[in-house]
Amino acid sequence: MSLFRDIVKLWNSDDLLSQAWDESYEMMVLSNQIFNKAIRYLRENEDLDAIKALKKRDVEINLFQKDVRRKVVTHYAVSQNVEDLPNGLVLLNMVVDVERVGDYTKNILDLALNYPDTMLAEEFSSELAEIEREVISRFEKTITAINSQDEEVARSLMATYKDVVSSSDNIVNGCISGELSQGSESKSVTLALYARYLKRIAAHLKNISTILVNPFEAVGYKK
Repeated sequence: MSLFRDIVKLWNSDDLLSQAWDESYEMMVLSNQIFNKAIRYLRENEDLDAIKALKKRDVEINLFQKDVRRKVVTHYAVSQNVEDLPNGLVLLNMVVDVERVGDYTKNILDLALNYPDTMLAEEFSSELAEIEREVISRFEKTITAINSQDEEVARSLMATYKDVVSSSDNIVNGCISGELSQGSESKSVTLALYARYLKRIAAHLKNISTILVNPFEAVGYKK
């Protein structure tokens, strides 16, 4: 049985744990904003100073995570009530996944910093373009599902995650084998790395969606 209905009750209260849940949602929204901007910068060959400034915003994600941790620990230390302990543990798992999304977003920004031209996914591979569109959509759907407690959307995201994995692996394996030659080592490496970064972001978003439908011991897994 999912813990999420109990978590929703926390959002309606006013203790430290509920504040931590509020901040975890804000953390997801911020991460999504940085992610979308990172892709735009990659596609538009943005000014290097702007890319570096966006990378530094990852510090805000880290600060959110630290504050959530502090509030969860303080909540249990003060209340000494462990009946809702799984809720706090789920929250700590969730912010780890959001923080990891931030790390892979920084990796995308590294591509933007070092790739010498615009990187339009559709010009590299139609499969890569589809992965890019899919992960952008999955990020938005994950946030919507968490905010509206939509279990059906979460189940759909979990069920279709393997499609992203398969497409990304096809690209990476093709680059390694030489079947997906891009005409230069730089392009081939960039294609493989971008496909892998998008796959890992999708994986962490899938982990987040599992909190809507899975019991604590299965959070992060299909079931």
